[in-house]
Amino acid sequence: MGFADAQHPSVTTHAKPAVPPGPRGVVFLWRLLRAPDGWLDFLADCQRQYGNVVYFRFLGVPACLINDPAGIERVLVTDYQNFTKSMDYRALSRVLGQGLLTSEGEFWKRQRRLVQPAFFRDRILSYGSLMTAYAARLLETWQDGEVRDIHRDMMRVTLEIAARSLFNVDIEGDTGTIAKALTVVLDDMPKLAGFAFLPEWVPVPGLGAFRRALADLDKIVYGIVRERRSNGQHPGDLLDMLLDARDENGGGMSDLQLRDEVMTLLLAGHETTANTLAWTLYLLAQNPEQQSRLEAELREVLGGRVADAAGLHRLPYTQMVLMESQRLYPPAWAIGRKAIHDFDVAGYRIPAGTNVIVSQWVMHRDAHFYPDPERFDPERWRAEVAGRRSLPKFAYLPFGAGPRVCVGASLALTESALVLATLMQHYRFSLASAEPVKAFPSVTLRPRNGLRLRVEKRTAA
Repeated sequence: MGFADAQHPSVTTHAKPAVPPGPRGVVFLWRLLRAPDGWLDFLADCQRQYGNVVYFRFLGVPACLINDPAGIERVLVTDYQNFTKSMDYRALSRVLGQGLLTSEGEFWKRQRRLVQPAFFRDRILSYGSLMTAYAARLLETWQDGEVRDIHRDMMRVTLEIAARSLFNVDIEGDTGTIAKALTVVLDDMPKLAGFAFLPEWVPVPGLGAFRRALADLDKIVYGIVRERRSNGQHPGDLLDMLLDARDENGGGMSDLQLRDEVMTLLLAGHETTANTLAWTLYLLAQNPEQQSRLEAELREVLGGRVADAAGLHRLPYTQMVLMESQRLYPPAWAIGRKAIHDFDVAGYRIPAGTNVIVSQWVMHRDAHFYPDPERFDPERWRAEVAGRRSLPKFAYLPFGAGPRVCVGASLALTESALVLATLMQHYRFSLASAEPVKAFPSVTLRPRNGLRLRVEKRTAA
């Protein structure tokens, strides 16, 4: 229980070869194709076999996995200006355009400053009652003892919360269309990311369903933008901020620019929270003892009352459960960057043009930092929650780090805690099947083929 104190083996004092070790040629492709879960297993195997800095080529493009906290800090924080988004973000830009997640440079800085106020603490606290209300509305559709696709339910509730809190719209009638379209888009994203390493003139086959799904998403998002432009209402939400923004020449955003930001914040924002909640409930269903401990905390602290955002500090075990869930199933499984100039990491010289991979999936399962790393153990976070930091910085980064840390991280954590508390006050969760649920490494870490759990009403204390 707790974190290991041993030094990470990548920290050494002797000279190292200029080129890091790693799989080469057909060995690499064979290992990647054989991995049951693709990149997740491949990267984890690379770290186990070659160490914390691994160098390889994918379709001729140089790539480097960095699993060393000091190296991660170098890439994401201290020397972040030497790195741009990696090539695979080209695939994501097909969906999100030049939104906050995919844009670069001065344009990104301007957009980041523009949306930041929507995620200030006072704003987040004001969303709390909305979050618990939507969670309670979801529970009205549940029946005692039935088996639910929990991932689909979490997608629905987080999408409705994002639309209402950020853009003041009710999209209840569109949630099914959005969820279906988003599943198609994200299922095709690994294919698009693979082709992103090839020249742009190389066509990507089999994208008919992807294009139709993207058209469905565009229709809904453009509808939100045009409805607000035409009705003249000013509720003071994030969409208002975007509509009121002016560039140095006094011009406002085009419908395309608004579409990109709304698409990014609506879809990327709710997707990560939905995944966190689904994986958390899955882990609790697998671990009845921890589920009972969480239930006991909610019963003791809330006493049947609705959870509120300002009082989440009184629920430490709830926070620990979510932190452990995001360790095992981080909202984003990897971060990609591309080096502008040569750089050094852990004694190696990495050449310019290398695509750098920082994988939360790999780092969060590193046994040097997390004893018995595959075990769901919320207690390992007690010191962190109490403010007595025991884990090295950059060994845990579910929302990234540095200037491009997720702008909505605090909102996502608050929403996850409030929705989880609401669900757990009324229902207990158990596995519907002994078959393990597989993680699918798309843009986010989704459960492959849904996540089905049995829900049972809790008896009143």
